[in-house]
Parts: sequence; C-alpha cells; structure tokens
Amino acid sequence: MIILGIETSCDETSIAIVDGRKVLANVIASQTLHQEYGGVVPEYASREHMRMIEPISRRVIDSTIKDLSKIDGIAVTYGPGLMGALLVGLSFGKGLAVALGKPFLAVNHVEAHIMANFIVHSDLDYPFLCLLVSGGHTMLVYVKSFGRYKILGTSVDDAAGEAFDKAARILGLGYPGGPIVDRLAKGGRKDFHVFPRARVKGNELNFSFSGLKTSLLYLVKRKGESWVRENLADLCASYQEAVVDMLLRNTFRAVEMVECDKLVLAGGVAANSRLREVFRRNAEDIGVKLYFPVLEYCTDNAAMVAFTGYEMLRKGITSPLDIPAVPALKFDSTE
Repeated sequence: MIILGIETSCDETSIAIVDGRKVLANVIASQTLHQEYGGVVPEYASREHMRMIEPISRRVIDSTIKDLSKIDGIAVTYGPGLMGALLVGLSFGKGLAVALGKPFLAVNHVEAHIMANFIVHSDLDYPFLCLLVSGGHTMLVYVKSFGRYKILGTSVDDAAGEAFDKAARILGLGYPGGPIVDRLAKGGRKDFHVFPRARVKGNELNFSFSGLKTSLLYLVKRKGESWVRENLADLCASYQEAVVDMLLRNTFRAVEMVECDKLVLAGGVAANSRLREVFRRNAEDIGVKLYFPVLEYCTDNAAMVAFTGYEMLRKGITSPLDIPAVPALKFDSTE
C-alpha cells in the first residue's frame, strides 16, 4: 500500500510517501526563522506551513509516483502539537482525501515516533521496550504490538529535550538547544560539575528534569557570564551527562522489570551522540538488542507518520473526516 504522510505538528513541514516499509520520498523543511526568537513562535510556524505544504507535496509526488490516484491512504498528524500548525496539515490532508476518495488516517505524533524504527530495522519485532525522548515527551513504553502500549514511566515536569533547550537558552547558545549542547559537549569534561540527578517518589521509572535546569540557572547566576564563556564546553558536557544518566538509570531498570531483550530509542533526543554511545555500551553488557532510527527519522518527519498510517490501514483502521486537531493529545496505556 502506498501512503502519503503529512507532518506539521511544530516547526517542520514534512511530506513523505511510503510503500509499506519502503520510503519513496521524505522531504523535511525546517523553519530556521525561529532561531531569531530562541524558540518556536506558533503564528509564524503556521504561516510557514501554509507557504510550504503545497510546493513540497508537489515535489514529493512528482519525484515518485507522479499520479495521485496511486495513493491508497492519506496519513496526517492530528496531535499533539501546536494548534495552528496541526490545522494546516490536517486541513490539507482532509482535502486530498476527499478529492481523491481515499481513506483518511489521523496519526498520533507520539505513536509515529515509536514506529519510526520499523522503517530502518527489518528485524525489529514485538514486543519491545521504547524510550521516547523528544522536546515535548519523555516516557518509557512497553510496546506489546501495534496499538497495544503500557506506559511504565514518564516525566513529571520538563521533557528531556526541553531540558536541553532551556539549558541552551540559559547559556546563550540559541535554538534548538539539543544539537548545540551535544556538539559543544564533545570538547568538554563530563565530570566538570556534578549536576543533580533527580529521583521521583512513587514511581521509580518516572523522570524529572526541572531541578537540573534550575541548578544550571543558579550556577550561571552565581559564577557570571565570563566564567560561563570560559567553561562552556565543560558545562555542556557535565549537564548532558546528568540528562543521559537519568535516562539510562530508569530505562535499564525498566528493562530488568519487563525482562525484555529489545530496547528501542525514539524521538529527537535519540539523535544525541552521548545517549547513543552510553546506551549501546550498556545494552551490549547485558545482552539486549538496541535499536534507534537514523538521524532523519529521529526528528519530526512525515515518513514515520506515513508508516504509522500504513499500519493503521493494514489493520482496517481509518479516521472520520470530522476528527479535530488535538494539541494536547495524550498517549496512554491501552490495556
């Protein structure tokens, strides 16, 4: 089945076409204009999506299937995300579905991130444990099969990606913060400063990153700007190490609890080089198979949306055309 995927949940306009697991095209247009403001400006994001979605779609179609009638379904992110941004993609996708008389598939953005690994790993099969780490979400999910999920742990405050972005803002590094911190950390000392590693009462698999961010803020205020500039790489390395340590601790505790031999990383923070290095080493030590997407499928992209739509259609799941955009769409345990 050939599925057209549309992703406009935040600041990437992405269109993809997949034929099963085979990605025929996956174009991602990142909105660099937000760098000037240190974060995503929702109104500007919506306008950029409106400007880019039609020409990108034409480009993808012309470079692959040529004829829209060959499409078997239209998959679109309907949440979570920014309301205006979601509405652009959702409206465009619904219009195509009506005009072509094709099934419409409303996709949960979080579920799509988990499914991204199937695009590049032909040997991946259920069940598996997934650590989903992005700008808006940090959660441990036991994936029993498609559509059957158990949430084992989640962040009680900031997501890991948000912790990186806020650290970059505190350090005056720009946006998006994660890649910048990762790059600078490679030249720094991981033991330069010992940042706190929070433990959450009640559920030992839950995460908390707000205290880490606050600790960095107070340190910077106490030491001053010149000290920060002199020790920037070391600060990035030790801050990043704290984030990775907390993710590592909870994830491998969950691996033991569910006795799972497959561990999957997903989301934008899964692109972090230190995270991949540490998780790979620990997985090898205990004989767990580790999977993570190529960088293109870590960040927001339409290929993961299209593949999730493919799985939905394969199981006979379609969506009504009156389904709304849901900015705060939840991803919950299904059983």
